Amino acid sequence: MDTLSLIKSPIEAELNDFRLLFDESLTSSNELLNSATTHIRRRNGKMMRPILVMLMGRLFGDVSRRTLHAAVSLELLHTASLVHDDVVDESRERRGQLSVNALFNNKVAVLVGDYLLATSLVHAELTGSHQIVSIVSQLGQELSEGELLQLSNISNKNFSEAVYFDVIRKKTAALFSACTKAGAYSVADDDEKAEIARLFGEYVGICFQIRDDIFDYYESAEIGKPTGNDMLEGKLTLPILYALNTTTDVQAQALAWKVKEGEASADEMAYLVAFAKTHGGIDYAERVMLDYRHKAKLLLDSFPASDVTAALEAYLDYVIDRKK
Repeated sequence: MDTLSLIKSPIEAELNDFRLLFDESLTSSNELLNSATTHIRRRNGKMMRPILVMLMGRLFGDVSRRTLHAAVSLELLHTASLVHDDVVDESRERRGQLSVNALFNNKVAVLVGDYLLATSLVHAELTGSHQIVSIVSQLGQELSEGELLQLSNISNKNFSEAVYFDVIRKKTAALFSACTKAGAYSVADDDEKAEIARLFGEYVGICFQIRDDIFDYYESAEIGKPTGNDMLEGKLTLPILYALNTTTDVQAQALAWKVKEGEASADEMAYLVAFAKTHGGIDYAERVMLDYRHKAKLLLDSFPASDVTAALEAYLDYVIDRKK
């Protein structure tokens, strides 16, 4: 059995129910809106975040209609944030296809994103759970705060790992932890269980983002972005932060400031990519990622072995071992 099949195996029936509910939530009588949401559905991908909601529900009980509404709510909020991000970043593509703003225009993309966000809140309310409504609402705040923190950090002349982790906790890990926490609350009104679930999701999310950041130091058509793309956007991620903070290379520091100011050339960014590699930045990022994997695995080890814990461990490994 391949890894994805192992991950999905405990929730195959529930995953089909989720897909039906998700597609239903994106079906509208408005022709323009329906065209946009149909386009979005074509890039649904592997639905890894809804899978996480349902697996966590199965860990603590039986997946219910409440679990499905929670999964739809969080996936819609995530999708809305991506549509809006493409407008902000002026991105023309996402996952190999045209972005909504490229296919239509910015006005349509913003309004479609708003519609997805509103529909997310409808499904949060349909869970009938105050905790899940709170999780979805707070996630919206954290995703926005993470984007703003990242923007403000571009003008910060310090090379701070603490700020880097603050950004990825809000921008990426918050979504994973919201999925696991909502999954737990969807089947059990238990704050202690929900906190264990939240921590597991946070650790998975941090691993996910560090792996993504490592990808940026290697050219790969499979990954779908060129080397140094993060630097092109003024972002300094964990590998280069480590290299800068463990050396006293004045040239590298000067180039890093140019990256933050959006003034670095392609050759200068390539120099920093090579600098991070030769000064242990990739190895360090890998070690940190594996440390968070270990923390997540310890949480799973506190539960009796089952098909669900095996699926969650496979999920964790998939996040780390993926190639794109």
